[in-house]
Amino acid sequence: MLDKNKVKLGIAPIAWTNDDMPDLGAENTFEQCVSEMALAGFTGCEVGNKYPKDPAVLKKALELRGMQICNAWFSSFILTQPIEQVEADFVKHITFLKEMGAKVVGISEQSYSIQGTDKPIFEAKYVMNDEEWDRLCKGINHLGKVAKDMGIALTLHHHMGTVVQTEEEIDRLMANTDPELFSLLFDSGHLAYCGEDYMSVLKKYVGRVKHVHLKDIRPAVIEKVRNEHLSFLQGVRLGTFTVPGDGVIDFGPIFDVLAEADYEGYVLVEAEQDPAVANPLEYAIKARKYIAEKAGL
Repeated sequence: MLDKNKVKLGIAPIAWTNDDMPDLGAENTFEQCVSEMALAGFTGCEVGNKYPKDPAVLKKALELRGMQICNAWFSSFILTQPIEQVEADFVKHITFLKEMGAKVVGISEQSYSIQGTDKPIFEAKYVMNDEEWDRLCKGINHLGKVAKDMGIALTLHHHMGTVVQTEEEIDRLMANTDPELFSLLFDSGHLAYCGEDYMSVLKKYVGRVKHVHLKDIRPAVIEKVRNEHLSFLQGVRLGTFTVPGDGVIDFGPIFDVLAEADYEGYVLVEAEQDPAVANPLEYAIKARKYIAEKAGL
């Protein structure tokens, strides 16, 4: 069982309002989203597109509900933008996060990403060459130093459709970055989606995992995406992802590995679905009950 004194439980707003497809959950307000998160028993969350940009306004709304910000997605373009521009955008982002009390930031390298396009997710992924790998790893170490100096831990979210998706790509990234400056955001769902061994990745790098996304999958939908050459976003609309306890992943072994490594930080439910089909509060409660049973949180 996970240590309640060291591990906190969060949930992402993407189940209520989708940043990539704003029509999904367009009817759901920020206030409804964070109120239902708290009602379902969560104390942490990430940042969505409807969240107030003013830290004072956001803090008050969250404090009323016993909630806090634990992370916010940052799109990096290390391969395609000057590092000075990436750094300037990054500093602005983590300045906000630090003001909100977050301890980690999760970046995703979005250069050449197909996750938000209509390209088939299983056929069109970009593969980096050696020069691009070198640039990415050096850039991540640079951002990691910037983040560390500002009191925030840098993690990277391996993600379907991006340049860091597979176990092999995660291995290369981890081997060529500084453990003092950079850690992993582990996401079970994205590894399971592309057929990788998520337990292998977790066991190898649990000592460098600083943030965890709990995401489950529906294999039948993934097969449809593969067979019909659909995009990542088309898959989301069809229900590729779901919350822990509703799909096929057994999170017991994941929690066991984290517990054995004395993991400290957030485990966060992140399962984007169409809220008109999968009621966000209902699924949040389902996930909360499952995690209580499996992790003791």
